[in-house]
Amino acid sequence: MSISAIAIGFAAMLALMMIGMPVAVSIITVGVFGGYLAFGMPLVESMGGVIWGTLNNSIMTAIPLFMLLGEILLRGGIADRMYDALAVWLGRLPGGLLHTNIGCCALFAATSGSSVATAATVGTVALPALSARNYPERAALGSLAAGGTLGILIPPSINLLVYGSLANTSVGQLFIAGIIPGLAMTSLFLLYIALFHHSDGDRQTQSIALSTKLKLLVNLVPPAIIFLIVMGSIYGGIATPTESAALGVLAALFFVWRNGQLNWPLLQRCFMQSASTTGMVLLVIVCALLLNVTLSMVGAAQAVTEWVATLGLDRTALLLLLVLFYIILGMFMDAMSMLVLTVPIAVPMVAAVGVDPIWFGIFIVVMCEIALITPPVGMNLFVVQGVRKGEGDFSDVMYGAMPYVGIMMIFVGLLVFFPEIALWLPTTMSGE
Repeated sequence: MSISAIAIGFAAMLALMMIGMPVAVSIITVGVFGGYLAFGMPLVESMGGVIWGTLNNSIMTAIPLFMLLGEILLRGGIADRMYDALAVWLGRLPGGLLHTNIGCCALFAATSGSSVATAATVGTVALPALSARNYPERAALGSLAAGGTLGILIPPSINLLVYGSLANTSVGQLFIAGIIPGLAMTSLFLLYIALFHHSDGDRQTQSIALSTKLKLLVNLVPPAIIFLIVMGSIYGGIATPTESAALGVLAALFFVWRNGQLNWPLLQRCFMQSASTTGMVLLVIVCALLLNVTLSMVGAAQAVTEWVATLGLDRTALLLLLVLFYIILGMFMDAMSMLVLTVPIAVPMVAAVGVDPIWFGIFIVVMCEIALITPPVGMNLFVVQGVRKGEGDFSDVMYGAMPYVGIMMIFVGLLVFFPEIALWLPTTMSGE
């Protein structure tokens, strides 16, 4: 297949999205119609078996489990207690509760695996406190939208899990590789707040006894234990990602029960919401897999790889080109769709210039993070505006998040020129 044909198909898919057609429908339309034009009904009829073979994978079961874990943490009151504990420790820093937003997002990301769940959960807890202390709306909303993106980078991450499945790469190694980049991104966000929002809001002025602060640290124990259970069981070889997610759910249920809040209505709400979110994610994945069937049959990955080879680009030049491509793509497509659509083509392409698949997994997830807060289709922007309950203009969220896009771009540059940021920890822990 020629590059021009691939470009036409991709442009047609974006055009369908831009006229208002749902992302999943746009993807499946191009995939099935393209497969029919190329090979007729036999290829279309074979797609069902391919989809079943891909989704009949235990790793995919981890997606609803991580979704359920995030819902339990939110509705069981654990997230509220996390925020209260961090507020007394971080609220007196330059930037006040804006630091608490980022810190709580990072901690919640270490248990939920979803950026949407992270932004929605922390936003629900934080916005009333931010409003009461007169924090500028743009700064507050931007910190929540950007902090929520950490949910797909800090392990466990649903996006890294899906990438590992599509790229046939170790999910455990990907999770380990996401730890240092996740902490580094969090640190950059905190540094930005300290430098540019140091006078925002009414910071906590009264002195809080050290004994009270230490007592509130107990509220951080449940998420810390859940993180250790999930990551420790995977790295220790005790459990698969799916089994570790199940262990995390059981641990969360235990802490909710211990707090006296475990009841059937709570479980029902958690199950319904996690099922709804999982259905949305898996629908996009299934439709993208249908398109990937067509792409693999027509040799799209090989054609793109050969075309890139003719350009004579080295590793750095190719990655910088991909940065531009993903920024443009992220303006029109949600993060999960962007991930599942491009991985089958991008991984062979970057492998040809010696890019490590573990490193590329972190790179592409960071680009997905940027997509989450770039308009017009920045999912986290809409989530935070929804938590805000529509009070105020959408542009407040958008402009508030823009500085964090710049911070993420700086981090992408560091990641490209210093790949050890992502590779040092998994390489060291594996003994290679």
